[in-house]
Amino acid sequence: MTKVAMTVNGKSVSREVEGRTLLVQFLRDDLRLTGTHVGCDTSQCGACVVHVNGEAVKSCTMFAAEAEGASVTTIEAMANEDGSLNTVQQAFQDYHGLQCGFCTPGMVMSATALLKDNPKPTEQEIREYLEGNICRCTGYHNIIKAIMAASGQEIPAIAAE
Repeated sequence: MTKVAMTVNGKSVSREVEGRTLLVQFLRDDLRLTGTHVGCDTSQCGACVVHVNGEAVKSCTMFAAEAEGASVTTIEAMANEDGSLNTVQQAFQDYHGLQCGFCTPGMVMSATALLKDNPKPTEQEIREYLEGNICRCTGYHNIIKAIMAASGQEIPAIAAE
């Protein structure tokens, strides 16, 4: 067993875990933060994206021990302090960027990271950034519209691919 300590959503946490425990398992099973989803177990779908020290990370590809001392942010901490949806979450709701909702936490976390690094991305930049996130429902058009809206840009007619 290995002791891990980190800050998750602004709170210090410390637990003993097996060395092979993935960060996603630590978040979901040990901390009961189930908004981070496990969709594929192979780093393909992006449903498990969280922020580690401000960077988007697929938490199924990182051991909990690798996050020792890190600051981890999950979807549970993305809302505004008053509990209202943040800009990205609200845009996903307003532009119907979700259907079943399974991919949404990872999409929101990825979109937030993109907008932090590139506040006014083009449609193509959004498509390229989201290549690691899979949505099996929407066809991505509304997700792209939501991210464009969250960036404060005019919503273009989205090209079909």
